[in-house]
Formats: sequence, structure tokens, C-alpha cells
Amino acid sequence: MAANTAVPSLSGAPRCALDFSTINHSGDAACSVNGCAGLGRGESGGPGVQFSRCYSKLCSLTPSDMESFKTELNLLFDQLISENYYSDYDVCSLLVQASRLVKYNQEHLVIKFCQLTHHLLNRLQVIVDEPSFDRLVSYSTRALAACSPWTHAEILQALAALVYGNGPKCQKYLPDLLGRGGVLVRYSSPSQPDLELRRTAVHCLANLCLGLPGQPYLEESYRSVCFQTFLQILQAPRPPNVDDIVFCMLLQDALKGMQYYLNGAKGKLTAGEHLGTLLAVLKKYMFFGLWGINLEMPTILYPTPLPQYEGVPAKAEPEAGHGEDDEEAQEAEVRQSPRKAGGGETHSHWSLGPTYAGRPSSVAQREAPPSLYPSWKRSSSDSEFSDPEGGMQSKLRLYQARVRQGALHCFLAAVKCVEKRVLYGYWSSFVPDAPSIGSPPALTLLTIALKDPSPKVRAGSLQVLSALLEGSRKFLSAAEDTGAPRQAFTPFSVTLAGSLRELHRGLVLALVAESSSQTLTQVIKCLAHLVCNVPYGRLRPGLLKTLWQQIGPYVSHRDVNVRVSSLTLLGAVVSAQAPLSEVRLLLQQPPGSGSASGALSGPSTPQEAQPQGGRSGPEKEAPSSCGRLPEGNSQSQCWLLQLCVSLVVQPREDPCSDSDAGAAAPGALEPSPVRLEALQVLAHLVRGYFSLVQAHLLELGEVSAQCLRETDPSIQLHGAKLLEELGSGIIQQYRGDSATEQAYRVPVRQVVQFWLEVLSGPLTGALQNELHPTLQTSACDILSSILPQAFTQLPDKSQLLCITVLLGLSYSENSPVKAAAVRALGVYVLFPCLREDVMFVADTANSILTSLEDRSPNVRAKAAWSLGNLTDTLIVNMASVGRDFQEEFSDMLLLKMLRSATSACLGDKDRVKSNAVRALGNLLHFLQPAHLSRSGFEGPMDEAVRALIDAVRSDATMKVRWNACYALGNAFRNPALPLGTAPWTADAYSALSQAVTCCRNFKVRIKSAAALSVPAERDRYGGAAQFGKLWRALARALECSNEAEDFLEYRYCAGLRTQLCRTLLHLMSLCQPDDLPAVAAPLAEESRPALHAYFAHYHLDEGNQGQPENDGVRESCQPQEKLGRLEEIVAHLRSFPEMSPHTREAQTQVVSFLEEVLRSCHESQLMLNGIK
Repeated sequence: MAANTAVPSLSGAPRCALDFSTINHSGDAACSVNGCAGLGRGESGGPGVQFSRCYSKLCSLTPSDMESFKTELNLLFDQLISENYYSDYDVCSLLVQASRLVKYNQEHLVIKFCQLTHHLLNRLQVIVDEPSFDRLVSYSTRALAACSPWTHAEILQALAALVYGNGPKCQKYLPDLLGRGGVLVRYSSPSQPDLELRRTAVHCLANLCLGLPGQPYLEESYRSVCFQTFLQILQAPRPPNVDDIVFCMLLQDALKGMQYYLNGAKGKLTAGEHLGTLLAVLKKYMFFGLWGINLEMPTILYPTPLPQYEGVPAKAEPEAGHGEDDEEAQEAEVRQSPRKAGGGETHSHWSLGPTYAGRPSSVAQREAPPSLYPSWKRSSSDSEFSDPEGGMQSKLRLYQARVRQGALHCFLAAVKCVEKRVLYGYWSSFVPDAPSIGSPPALTLLTIALKDPSPKVRAGSLQVLSALLEGSRKFLSAAEDTGAPRQAFTPFSVTLAGSLRELHRGLVLALVAESSSQTLTQVIKCLAHLVCNVPYGRLRPGLLKTLWQQIGPYVSHRDVNVRVSSLTLLGAVVSAQAPLSEVRLLLQQPPGSGSASGALSGPSTPQEAQPQGGRSGPEKEAPSSCGRLPEGNSQSQCWLLQLCVSLVVQPREDPCSDSDAGAAAPGALEPSPVRLEALQVLAHLVRGYFSLVQAHLLELGEVSAQCLRETDPSIQLHGAKLLEELGSGIIQQYRGDSATEQAYRVPVRQVVQFWLEVLSGPLTGALQNELHPTLQTSACDILSSILPQAFTQLPDKSQLLCITVLLGLSYSENSPVKAAAVRALGVYVLFPCLREDVMFVADTANSILTSLEDRSPNVRAKAAWSLGNLTDTLIVNMASVGRDFQEEFSDMLLLKMLRSATSACLGDKDRVKSNAVRALGNLLHFLQPAHLSRSGFEGPMDEAVRALIDAVRSDATMKVRWNACYALGNAFRNPALPLGTAPWTADAYSALSQAVTCCRNFKVRIKSAAALSVPAERDRYGGAAQFGKLWRALARALECSNEAEDFLEYRYCAGLRTQLCRTLLHLMSLCQPDDLPAVAAPLAEESRPALHAYFAHYHLDEGNQGQPENDGVRESCQPQEKLGRLEEIVAHLRSFPEMSPHTREAQTQVVSFLEEVLRSCHESQLMLNGIK
């Protein structure tokens, strides 16, 4: 009977249909049944025809209280409810018309109309227009006020379907629904005796809280009412004499509503009582219904690094059993018992007892024998579903699992809306600590991943754990356990390290035990998040080895998603704080030596190796149907490299039986996701462990070329990225600070051969592919990664090809392509074989200046960086080539560069300014007297210096100020610059003095002090007053060098003091009689002892520790040479001719101070020599 057809609710639970035969007269009911049947047989056509006929019939009716009208309308409603519609008909108009026909006193039709509204809106996912929405919501709210209470549950179901995601549109109805004494507030309160009505009201509240993308959320005052309601329901104990399934449905709706609330509370939920209360109830319901666990949680969880409350296996009667629906139960029956992995078995303290279906839980608990494995790992012979009552038990377990899943989804929403630094205070409540002997195990997210019988719940716990681990590198960096264990107390660093070790152990156990492919993918993804954030350099080695040994077989898993996630995990391992010695050893192990590489050559995953219905140990592993053995057994070969290469370029040996097998033809390659992930692993491997793969340089180049020849843009891009990483790895080996010895570097001749093959391959086509600008961008990056020594040995045509293509692409209309080309030109301009080519430098300069005027900030930033490199080349050519290059370089081009850099420094973004100031410093250094004598250069030169001064004084980023200080010092090196006589001299020294004393960043202070030490002549410092200001500023900066606002700046204190002492001594060496009073003033004050101590320490320091770069000027750090220079300064100060008494007194004070420093240094040296 259509009238009695159960209509599913929004939460997925079946609704109890209303039996109209008990409400209406028996004659009416019989008429309704017969009429409905006749209509169903007599009419033909699809659902659309039926809908149109019913709609037309509704429009022809007029409201009436006659029984025939009620019967006909009831018949039409039954017909509409019974159809399975699949198209978006004019549902809104039909519902509005139906609402006009049904009066509030016709309560059985009101219920039928509400069922129709609920059915159509849920079935067709209709977006209700504003007029229809107002009409239908108004009808529903009035029906709640006019109809009898027994109808309210159905009315609220219809209202919930209407307000789904439309909470803000209900503004004028919210006071009646959510205000003081509102309908939803009353019906959702704990005092409501009808639990089904209460559940429906909570469901309606949840839908009100749902926010859709692009739409506003509910007002905060009403959201707060909903939050308190949901929290109250979750905190309240289970009412007595309540059906278990109805109670589960109430909890589901409350958790779903809380999830919707949290999704709209991004960043609004802060640390406090609400967060602690919410996390407490979520942890409680994460374990809801699990047999043998009675988690007694406090009302509030407080942030603490130590465990606060622990759950233990319950001895009291549990609330309900545990389990899953039929589909998941069948999957659970074939799950096998875990193998030993990671140094232990799952039965250590993860085991739960078995469940006896069809018997009271208390009896089952009393008679339950101990079990080493959870029930979902038992064979089918022990299954509880053979019991006659198994159907109800499995249904209850299904709803309990949905509650746990809802709690985890809610927790995931909380993780995303709360700051991570706040959540980490609750770390120990959800992440296990190191197990301690004699104490019960903690119940955490890992417990669910290992013990829950539902694969969906296990996957949910892993998603939450992944979200907690994502971005946790800074927090986890505090972990350390490399030192000797402490007996008195356990530091937080050791506690956190133990937690990380337990996470590794538990997730490896989950990896071995998991049989659901979807959940297995989540396990591996969670492991990848863990590996990416753990500070392995601060932990004892061995964690990655265990993981490495277990993950290998999953690269050949039948499910393509498992294969992809396994490769992601391998990529995370080889990129985690690379290079790690532990990973290097694992990569070098040959196949079959116990590493993951050995697993790849034959054994399958534990799940595939075990026969159905029983347990088997590692010795019963069977070969994988789609395993792939890397070629070669030589220890010199990196097995992971060979594996990834075979995945990228070799045909599949067997299509396997996964989701992609249906479309796989014989000889087909691996699915695209697997190949892309393998290429990413290769890129990580090249970046972190280039020395292990450099022997395969040409082979990898061919792999990249093959990828570039394909038509898949993603494969092309990843192949290009691999080429770029190869070039960067070669460059790193040849850097001046490289630790790689010359004998172990890739020979230049081999590098030349590599690039010849690359440039003669498909790369040129990628550079010219205007239809794929992203590939063009990557190709430009590849050209910028050519080793300079190899570029010099390339044939002229190859060099010309690179230069011509890059110069052409630097004028591209596509911004990313243009930025990459300009950056590559900035790299080339530093090449020894190109930097002396005036024509190339000029062409590059013109291209860069054009890009500096581009609308894209990224293009301008790359152009400014290249301009800085180009001006570095000008400075290098001053020393290497001499005047010839300066004369050949165009004055007009130089002037244009000066003006463009000044403009960028004054009015562009900080990322452009940081390199524009560097270019200005080089250009001011490069200018010759012939340039400065021309009127056209005088104004731009003054503007350039003023721009640098403003950059030093500005509140820009520290990188801009640091570079500006360096640039001023660079400009001061030009003897042709009118430093000391120009009007801007006082402003330049004032800006540097202010930076050296007041800037909170010590690196800026160091560079400003270094700039003040550049002028080599006394007259370039200005008059005596200016000189005295500089001296006092530097002395005050040295005295206060220990005062830092930021604790991180203390690491630069020693370098700052070294540079300040060096600058002060430089000023003393240039000091004239008129300067002595100003120099002596600080030495006669309270600061004299501190200055004496810093000077003495500087002259006795033997090492380079803490010393900053001296702008390329090499200075000996030997104490004897420093003391010898100090004696020269004393002699210089004594050599002054006749002076006034005031000046003579100042001279005596200065000389006395320096002699005290000398005497203290000599005494300290004698004492040290005596000790030795």
C-alpha cells in the first residue's frame, strides 16, 4: 500500500509509516487502496508522464472538506510518493499547489503532504526558489502550531528537508523555531518524552546549521543555541526504556549537527571550556558500542602533555555489542589475524574479548573466554551471524558504527576549525604514549584503527590522525630520544619521542592487519603524513627500517589506490630530512636482503598471502600476481630507482584485478596515477640522494625524454620536473661549499653528454609548445639547471639554441612562461662564458627591463632577481675584464637600468624591492667618474641613493632592509661617489646608525655595521660631528648587543659584536685630532667596562664562530695579528702633533683605554700559556 510505504529519512534511517486505516474510516481506507491500485495499472508512461498527470490533477482541484476530495487527494499523494523520479520536474510548483489544497484540520493529509515534501526534495535534490521556500516553510511552521502533537514528527521531517542548507533564508521564522520557547528548542530538550520527536527536531536543527559554499551561515546567536542543544544531547546519559536504534539515530543527528556547526566555525573555536567539553564527548562516542570498552570520560578535557583519563576494559555490563552491517560483516569475516611486525603482535594490549550473539550481554561477558584477536579477525566458523537474532544484532551494530563514524567526522571538522597549536595540548588524549609496564593501555585514535570492526570507522580514525599530523613538524620537532635515559624525570621531548615510536608501531600493525583496500589506503596515507613530520634526526634510528620492510609488497597490490599511496609513502621516506644515513643504507641494500626491495621480488602483502578463513605466518606467503622484480642484483644499484623506472616506462606484466584492469590492453603501461607517483618518487630520490642515482644519469634522462614525448600533460610535466632535479643535483655537487669530493662528482664530460642528449630530444618541442604553457615554464626551468662548466663545453649551436629560445620566451604573453624565461636568463648571465659577452648582457638587460614593467608581480620579482644577477656580473667584469667592458657597455642602457631599479625600489612590492636594492647597490658601485660627470646621471644617482636610504629606514620586510644595508655598503666602495660631500651623506649615515642600534633583527644590524666600515678614507665620513654620531651609535650598539626582543636573535649576538668591534677599530684607525673628544666620551662613562670586555674578547677569539661575512674582505682571525693591528692604532693615535688641552685629554683617555685592552689580552695569553 503506497500510503504505508516507509520513506527513508535524511539520516538514512527508515521512517515509520502511518497506517491510515487506523485513522480514517475503513471505507475510506479501502477506497484509497483500490483507487491507488487502479491508477497504477490504468495509466501508462514513465515517471515524467505520471508526474505531469498528477500535477495537472492537483491544479484542477479546489480545497474542500468532502470525503471524496480527501480520498482523491490522498490517492494523488500516494501515487507521487510511490514513483522513483530521476529528473528535476517542477517540484516547487507542485508542492506549493498541494499546500494550498491541504487544510490544517485535515491532519492525515497534512502528514501525507509532509511525507511527499520529504520524499521529493530528498529524491531530486531540488533547489527551492525563494517564493516557494517562503510558502512551504510558512505552511510547515503554522502546521506545527495548528496540528495535533502526534503529527509534528512528520511535519518536522518535511521542514528538515526544506531548510537543508537554507538556514540563513529562514530569518523571519527563526524566532519561532530557535528563539526562547521555540518549537525546535522545546522538542529537542531533554524533557521531551517522545524520543522520536526529539530526534526529528535535532535533525531539523542540524540541517539549519548546514552551510553551503558561497552562502552565509546561520547567525551566531542561533548557531549558539544549536551548539548547546547538540552538546547537551551528547553529554546526557541514555534515557531508560529507550530503543537502542532510536537512541543511536538521535546521537547520529546530534553529531551530524555538531559537524555542520564546526564546518561553519573556521577559526572561531578557541581553547576553553567549550573545546574541552566537545573533545570529551567526541572521545566518548568514538568508542560507542564497542564490546568490552566502557570509556568513562570527564565532562571536560584539559590541555596537558600527560594522559589524564584512561579507559580500561569494562567489567560492568556494556551498553551494547559491536559489529557492522552484513556487507561489512562479510568483509570482516575474511580478515586474517595479524603477523608480527614492528617488533610485536596486536594481542599485546589491543585485544578485545569475543561477543556471543543472541545472549544477554552480561551473560556473554561472564562466559567469554579470553581471545588474542578481536572478533573481526576471527574465521567465519566463529561468526555470530548464524544466530537467529543475528539480524537485529547486526542492525544495532550498524547504527552503533554510524555513531562512531559520526563522532570521528565531527572530530575531523574540529581539527580543521581549531588552531593546531591549541589542539596539540590535547595530544596525549588522542595519540598513544609509549606503553608502560603494568598500566592499562590508553584508548586513542590508534586503538580504533586497530580494533574497530567497521572498516569505515577505522578509515575515519586514520583520517583524523592524518589531519592532526599534517603540518605538525614544528610541534614534533621537540621530540628527542638520542641521549642517555634520565632516571629522575621524563622530559617532554622524551615523552613525545615515545609517542612517535608508538605511532610507528601501531600504524605498521594496522598496515599488516588491514584487509579493506579503502582503509588500507588511509593507513598508508597516514604513515606518509607521519613520516613527513617526524624529526628522525633527533630520534634513535630504526623506525624507518621497520616501515621500509613492510611497505614493499604494497607497491604491487591489486588495488591501484593502494599502489599509489605506497609510492607516496616511499617518496615521503626518501624526502624526510634528506639525506638520512638510515635511508641511505636501506636504499643501498640489494634485493632479498630483508628490506622492502626483497619483498618486491616475490612475497605478496600479508592479506594476499593468507588463505581465507585462517591464519598464516610469514612463512606461508604466496607470490604476488602482479609483482615486479627490479633488474639487476648489484649492490651498486638503487632498487627503488629501478622499480620506479620500470613502473614509468615498462608495460605491465599482468593487468591485475583492480579498478583499472577493465580498460587495460595487453602491453599497456601502468595507470597514470601510479606512473605520476613513481616519477615523484624519482624526483625526491634525485633531490635527496643524488650520489646513489648519479650512475644512472643517462638512463634517467632517457626516462624523462620518453615522458616528454607522451601526450598526457601530467606525465610530461613530471618528466620535466625530473630533468630539472637531475640538473640541480649536478649543480649542487659542483658548488663551492659542496661536501662531495672531486673524484665522486659526475664528470663534466658525462654532464655534457647528458645535456646534448636532452637538447637534441623532445625538450625543444616542449619549449615551443604554446598550447601547453605550463610545460614551457618547466622547460625554461630545465634550461636554467645546466651546469655552467658543461654549458661552456656545449657546441655553439646548442648554446645559441638555449639563448635564443629564452630571449624569445622572455617576451611571451603568458606570465609564468615569461617569469621562468627571465629567471633562466638571470642564471645564464652569471656563466663565465657569457658574462663577458657585451651583446648577450645587453640583450638580457633589455629583456629584464621590459619584464620589470609587467603587470604580474611574479614576473617583476623574477626580473628584479635577474637584474641583481646581471649587476653582479657588471661588478665581476670590473675586476676580470677591466675598462674595456665598461666602455663597450651602453651608457643609455646603464641609465635605464638605474632608473628602473630605483622605480622598483620605491613603489613595488617587497619581493621585488629585495632584489631591486641589490641591483641599485651594484649599479652605484659600477658607475665611473665619466658617468658621474654627466648631468644626465647626477639626478638618477641621487634618487638611487635616496631610495636605498628610504629602504633602510622603512618598515619593509627584513630581507629588504638587510639587502638595502648591503647595497649602501656596496655603493660606498665606489671612490667616484661623492660620499662625505653630497647632501645625502648625513641621511645615509643616520639611517645606518639607526638600523645598527634599533632594528630588532640582528642580521640587519650586522649588515648596517659592515656598511659603516666600508669607507677607507676619513673625509668620506663627513665632519667631526658626523663622525662622533657614528662612533656613539656603534658604541651604544655594542653595549646593548645582548638585548634582543626575539629569543631567536640571540644566535647572532656573537656575530654582531664581532662586526661592531671591527667597525669601531676601523673608525679609530682613521681618527683625526678633532674626532678624539667624541671618541673619548663613551669611554669615560659607565659603558667603559662593557666595551673593554667586548674588545678584549674580540682580540682573543681564535675561531670564526659567529663571525659574519666581511663583504669579501678577508681578515685574519688570529689573536696575534689582531693585537698587532691594535698596537698600530695606538701608535697612530699617539702620533698626532700639537693639540689643545681638551683634545690632549681626550687622546689620553682613548689611548689609555686601548692600552688597557692590550694589557688584558697579553695577561690572558700568558695565563693560558702557563696553564698549557
